[in-house]
Amino acid sequence: METALAEASTAAESGLCQVPASAVGVRLDVFLSTHLGVSRARVQRAITDGEVRVNGQVKRPSYRLESGDDIEADLPAPVTTDLVPENLPLRVLFEDESILVLDKPAGQVVHPAAGVWQGTVANALAFHFGAQRPGAEACRPGIVHRLDRDTSGVMVVAKTDTALEHLAAQFRERMVEKHYVALVHGDLIEPGVIDAPLARDRKHRLKMAVDAQGRPARSRYAVRQRLGQVTLLDIQIETGRTHQIRVHCAHIRHPVVGDPLYGLGRDNQLRDAAQRQAVARLGRQFLHAARLAFLHPSSAQPVCFTAPLPPDLEACLNVFTSASS
Repeated sequence: METALAEASTAAESGLCQVPASAVGVRLDVFLSTHLGVSRARVQRAITDGEVRVNGQVKRPSYRLESGDDIEADLPAPVTTDLVPENLPLRVLFEDESILVLDKPAGQVVHPAAGVWQGTVANALAFHFGAQRPGAEACRPGIVHRLDRDTSGVMVVAKTDTALEHLAAQFRERMVEKHYVALVHGDLIEPGVIDAPLARDRKHRLKMAVDAQGRPARSRYAVRQRLGQVTLLDIQIETGRTHQIRVHCAHIRHPVVGDPLYGLGRDNQLRDAAQRQAVARLGRQFLHAARLAFLHPSSAQPVCFTAPLPPDLEACLNVFTSASS
């Protein structure tokens, strides 16, 4: 059961869905427009731009869906009309009439999908927005981008259709600055760039992999702190592919500490027992969305939001820092 839930969460966070029997024979653009609650023109543009893949391949908007097709779409999360509001804690960093910026905790899926219907960020936002406008029509959370379930940090949510379209365009045009903090295995000295296309892993449908036939993906990293067997990095992603940082770091043989999917078994190779125990206690990848900068959809002025490392990452980092001092 735990494995099934983990797989469902991974599918939900990655924007992956499997074609239901009722959609067989339906055009790709029509299905996605209905499924995601966005305009058909937006979907067609995304398909043409390569933001949508069917079984890892680019298809035409007119492609007729077949049974068992897997669709991966980097589009706003589905607009769920029957979203159940839940009174869950939200760490709100900023909010006005157009947007809400939050610091997402690790362990929480962003949007209901693939069997994960409760406890998500979207459920919490539905309650939050409903409490602001009692008796009014529900303000549905316009989730523009996702963070992996076990990645913490800054997220922006649109509160109006206009804000959603503006933010989606900025993400699409790569105008948004996204900075992450990651603790990776190995001793890195110089800054670098990882330019490696990504696609759905051909053997493991819940994983991504570097693939020459995949979609362009580019990550820049700078060294924050060298800590012996591990290095603390600042990573800026110029694209926003599923699991991008985790796959890119594993690709250069410096996987993210604590990553259960792409870790390459490196956690068990740490020489210090206290460090191995700290990673085991952490129970997730050491990855945090620390900074997000974009143009405010109403004023068009640049805004920037940051979130400090959460206590679990700070505690883990302190073990490595103490050992290296």
